[in-house]
Amino acid sequence: MAASKKTAIAIASGVLALGAGIGVANLASADTTPTPTPSPTSTPSGTPSPETGRGWSGPGRGSQDGGLARELADKLGLEEAKVAEALRTIKEENRPSGRPDPITKPDLAEREAALASALSSKLGIDEAKIKSALDEIRAAHQSEREAALKARLDAAVQSGT
Repeated sequence: MAASKKTAIAIASGVLALGAGIGVANLASADTTPTPTPSPTSTPSGTPSPETGRGWSGPGRGSQDGGLARELADKLGLEEAKVAEALRTIKEENRPSGRPDPITKPDLAEREAALASALSSKLGIDEAKIKSALDEIRAAHQSEREAALKARLDAAVQSGT
């Protein structure tokens, strides 16, 4: 009985020593490089950009409702508050009930046509006029993105990166 007790203690000590060795090895190989923190002046991708007054700066985000409302109101000759309220109402009416399927994304043309139709009924303006305004806004945003990309690429070429 004494021999089995000594054996059990020896095995337990070995397991503890092995565990401690693995823990020390993991600690020694841990990355000690500090994680950079964003500066207060930087605008992370996907957040509103106060400098441009536009909506989302991240890729594929489009305009935030406030920026879109302002631009549509200018193009359509309406009050921004009226357009903003119509956009909010449409957004609430079309809020998905569950999580959207990331594989089957809705067609952009279909979404824009549905938005133009809904805005037409909410604002009492011809759907073609709204579609034209949305097309102009999208084209302006696209050329701004292209100009920003060209500036970034030119800067990268100049710096040799």
